Amino acid sequence: MTSANNILLFDGVCNLCNGAVNFIIDIDKKGVIQFASLQSAFGQELLRTHELPTQTFNSLVFVHKGKAYQKSTGVLLLAKELGGVYQLAVLLLVVPRFIRDFVYDQVAQNRYKWFGKSDSCRMPTPELKARFLG
Repeated sequence: MTSANNILLFDGVCNLCNGAVNFIIDIDKKGVIQFASLQSAFGQELLRTHELPTQTFNSLVFVHKGKAYQKSTGVLLLAKELGGVYQLAVLLLVVPRFIRDFVYDQVAQNRYKWFGKSDSCRMPTPELKARFLG
């Protein structure tokens, strides 16, 4: 397994999640973020390593410096790693987590209804393949 630094585990069949991955790829010109779907063998192993559920995917997981972050905290720390104007999102960490996660959970619970679902995970282009794990 690769070193667990700046890995985004995402729901590979969620259109919102796939759109977020595409957005991150477009703005992360330095390639500091790597990706794996929660459903992939790599993603499943990383979930087990961090003692997280391997069957229900109610949150993205951002693994940063070997520690796994979920829900709003994961999103905000991911934004910080992207740098530029996106790192300002970290200021939202002052909002109590139960409030941030309530909003996150509302989107997560409705993501398939609002954004749809794919039958398969995204396949990276040859240029991006190195950033996708598993």
